Amino acid sequence: MTTPAGRVLLERASELFYAEGITAVGVAGIAEAAGVTKKTLYDRFGSKAALVAAYLQRRHDLWWAHLQERLAEDPSVLTLFDAYLAHPWFDTDRGCAFQRAAAELPDDHPGRAVIRMHKDAVRAEIGRLVDGDEVLADHLFLLLEGAVARRGFEGTSAGLDAARQVAVSLVR
Repeated sequence: MTTPAGRVLLERASELFYAEGITAVGVAGIAEAAGVTKKTLYDRFGSKAALVAAYLQRRHDLWWAHLQERLAEDPSVLTLFDAYLAHPWFDTDRGCAFQRAAAELPDDHPGRAVIRMHKDAVRAEIGRLVDGDEVLADHLFLLLEGAVARRGFEGTSAGLDAARQVAVSLVR
């Protein structure tokens, strides 16, 4: 996968999966978009399922780096909410890639493990930011997830703006 062809495949697959949906995109379309053969795709990733898992892992890695950069400047739970608003992906009208993938993938798909890892990491980070108050962390996580889901179907940041205001009240 770390070959130039593997990187191009992952980039094109990421664009297609997010724009069209995982199940709607076939390996032939991914290979064509990347300018390679299906054989190259299978040589680099082994299966479409593995490519989906790699796509989700890449999304997590990029998001996590963005989040940690923001938290290094201001380690508060409100900064976590602000990181969602500030991330370039948040301007898209498709919603959370992890929520969308979870709706498409069966329980035994390898991408589900990446989704769980990502959501667990966000929840754990919230817990760390509220000094281990697990009840508060659960409430903030659910508030955040709902606001992110709302963004996906409304196409505005109003839900996250409102959720941030509720978070301000909760952390006081």
